[in-house]
Amino acid sequence: MSAARIPPIQCLLTFEALARLRSVTQAAEELCVTPSAVSHRVRQLEQILGTKLFGRADFSLTTEGSEYLAHVREGLAVLGRFPGRDAAQGKRKLRVAVTPTFSRSILMPRLRAFIEAYPEIDLTLQVSIPLLDVVAEDADLMIRFGTGRYADVEHTCLMTDDVTPMAAPDFLRANGPFDTVEDLLVAKLIKSPLEPWRTWFLAHGVDAPEPAGSSFNDIGLMCDAAAQGLGVALVRLKLGKPWLDNGLLERVSARNVPSPHAHYLCWRTGTMDRWECAAFADWLKRSLA
Repeated sequence: MSAARIPPIQCLLTFEALARLRSVTQAAEELCVTPSAVSHRVRQLEQILGTKLFGRADFSLTTEGSEYLAHVREGLAVLGRFPGRDAAQGKRKLRVAVTPTFSRSILMPRLRAFIEAYPEIDLTLQVSIPLLDVVAEDADLMIRFGTGRYADVEHTCLMTDDVTPMAAPDFLRANGPFDTVEDLLVAKLIKSPLEPWRTWFLAHGVDAPEPAGSSFNDIGLMCDAAAQGLGVALVRLKLGKPWLDNGLLERVSARNVPSPHAHYLCWRTGTMDRWECAAFADWLKRSLA
């Protein structure tokens, strides 16, 4: 087979999963893709090979499909062993540096799906706070929050977010409502260098300085402080979802304002040549879409 006819690795992984599970739904769940993506990849593989791999609706294999499955599994096993395999564990090592609240609110609820879809990857998460120069050593992939102007690494935008003021229910009952910007300007505000209040004020046509008072350099700590009734915090909706869902925080305003920053996946040149790095990047982007 010529190089141009070698099927994409995702098609081969999908074929193997569907042949093993005999269910488009289960294969889609394992691979963290949609059922239509599973069907598309199998059709693409069959077109490349010029033969039918599945014979009936129950996903039983044709004779050609059974023979090809053996070759696919052998090939995947070889690819999985070399290079970069850990001899004792038999797994590929992948180290990802994550910011604390992104990990807590966004990544952890989805992580089981990745581990189940890619059991051959030994994932290590390391805390990183680039704003304070707390950087994980030797991480393969890094998740940063900022403007996206990173000259030292290649990167792709993972997630944008909106901000809105939030506070503990008891605090709102005792001190609210805060219906206007003027109400907030005289309220007890919690601040963070990661989410300046200036974003909210300017969106309402007010050029006000950052408030005095408590400051937290971690969004999760800021949300915890607001949940303890220490004041009103400007919180990103996606990152603040656990506190909202648990009733620890409530919205102060019905309005959302786009944050000037976003979360980016960053890597050094050449990193995506490693299969496990590309697999994690592809999975994370799809799971956040």
